Amino acid sequence: MTGKLTIRRAGPVLTVQDRGRGGYLAYGLSRGGAADLTALAEGAALMGQSADLAALEMAGFGGEFVTDVDTRIALTGAEMSARIDGTPVAWNVSHLLPAGAVLSIGAARTGIYGYLHVGGGFDLDPRLGSRATHVSAGIGGILQSGDTLRIGADRSDEVGKLLVPEDRFGGGEVRVLPSLQTDLFSEDIRAAFESTAFHRDMRGNRMGVRMNFDGPGFLVEGGLSVLSEVIVPGDIQITGDGAPFVLMAECQTTGGYPRIGTVLPCDLARVAQAQPQAVLRFRFVTMAEAVEAERRHDANLRALRGRLTPLVRDPRDMHDLLSYQLISGVIAGNEED
Repeated sequence: MTGKLTIRRAGPVLTVQDRGRGGYLAYGLSRGGAADLTALAEGAALMGQSADLAALEMAGFGGEFVTDVDTRIALTGAEMSARIDGTPVAWNVSHLLPAGAVLSIGAARTGIYGYLHVGGGFDLDPRLGSRATHVSAGIGGILQSGDTLRIGADRSDEVGKLLVPEDRFGGGEVRVLPSLQTDLFSEDIRAAFESTAFHRDMRGNRMGVRMNFDGPGFLVEGGLSVLSEVIVPGDIQITGDGAPFVLMAECQTTGGYPRIGTVLPCDLARVAQAQPQAVLRFRFVTMAEAVEAERRHDANLRALRGRLTPLVRDPRDMHDLLSYQLISGVIAGNEED
């Protein structure tokens, strides 16, 4: 059965996202897609469906949503407060959202980007092979209160699954590969870059995140004369004031600031999900280490469905308690052998 989801109250930045559209860099269009691709894979595992399906990305705050048919949902990424008709529901879990019930999603408790998945995905018409909104390129737009989204056909009815997420919401170490201009920076500057505690600037967005820090900047002589060339998500540009700027999913495709390094794709979500108070530290790795890290990350994503466990609910929150078979095989005690 298909239906629609209506946004009764929209948070500040709601967009439909999938894994993005590759192959258009030469035409001036970056990949885009979800800021946290791991959250897409986690949602797909919880729903038992393809990670290619589109979900709703919520930056910092969710909103209020209602569907016109019973709909399976899952909540992943940055944990936000969530309720269905006033009853709290758990994050990183698949639930049933009854037709007409109000799903309320509040502010992020950890991280920045939360994701609302629906059974069957959001059925938008693909553009250049993707349903992802790319705000900076004008593909799609930020969703507003009153907007509706079509829901695709769901081939399952399984809910009540829990998945412990990969830890990426509290800052930590971010692995970096040397880039084309890394050798422009002296060993002292590179060492200082690795030893500095950085904090994500509050003005970060889907295009990029400035890193705030104490101490002198990381300027390199002649850095502002670098010719403009291709750049990709994860590149760390050193801007004119010496501050690092990590490029994110919707970054531009060319740039002239020198790059001290490039964040591994598997670690980019850690930057995207870091709240302003979280500490980030960058560490250079070799190509061999990077390949192995990406291999392990891919293997972990493929194994997500095997890590699902049943959600254990508090009976006090189960208003339909009598409909559950809480104890199986109980006998009265006076039956014949």
